[in-house]
Amino acid sequence: MASADKSAGPTPPGQSMSVGQHMLDKGAMMLQSLKPVKQFSQHVCSFAIYSHDMSRQIETHHYCSRLNQDFLQCAVYDSDDANARLLGVEYIISDRIFEDLPNEEKKLWHSHAYEVKLGLLISPRVPETIAMPELENLAKSYGKFWCTWQADRGDKLPMGAPALMMSPQGVKPGLVRPDLVHQRDAKYHVSSDSYKTSRLEIPEPEMISPFADYWKQHGKGFAIDIVDSEMILRAPFP
Repeated sequence: MASADKSAGPTPPGQSMSVGQHMLDKGAMMLQSLKPVKQFSQHVCSFAIYSHDMSRQIETHHYCSRLNQDFLQCAVYDSDDANARLLGVEYIISDRIFEDLPNEEKKLWHSHAYEVKLGLLISPRVPETIAMPELENLAKSYGKFWCTWQADRGDKLPMGAPALMMSPQGVKPGLVRPDLVHQRDAKYHVSSDSYKTSRLEIPEPEMISPFADYWKQHGKGFAIDIVDSEMILRAPFP
């Protein structure tokens, strides 16, 4: 994903789309509502770091739908190209909702304050003045991002257990590779550095929860693995 040529990334095995398949897909689009998909109304771009391996950093594109003022659900891709790979899913909640979570659950979430204030999180092709109200909301929000396809390591298919991702909020400034930021900024003709100035007045939470960004507080991440487990069988409902 470090390359600007997304076609150079891993390509899933399989045959090219046939004319017949294209026709079937077009027909389905005309007949089906696809209501949940059509609710995705926001596109934000940022960067994420693997909780279990901070040396791996990726550019992420989040397509989000808002279920209410305090909750967003996002499909996360590795680009905004037509052939982008679906990397995983992120859930975003307001600080009000976050504070009611159990403390153990809070450890899986990260704050977005740093991403917003330092210009790492942007709304591609949307003027900053128009994006500002949503940026103010996101600065006070928390996210839980599960990566199911580690395309950055060359996986041609989603392999293994999902990986918990963390925000640059959880680490010291400057950790995100400058080449990644420069490449992203050049594509959208923006300057992350200039956003630092324009976003100085965005209010932050009075205190970011000590349970969020667990890796920052304790120097530990989370590595997820799959293990054998005894099945629990329950009687069917009457």
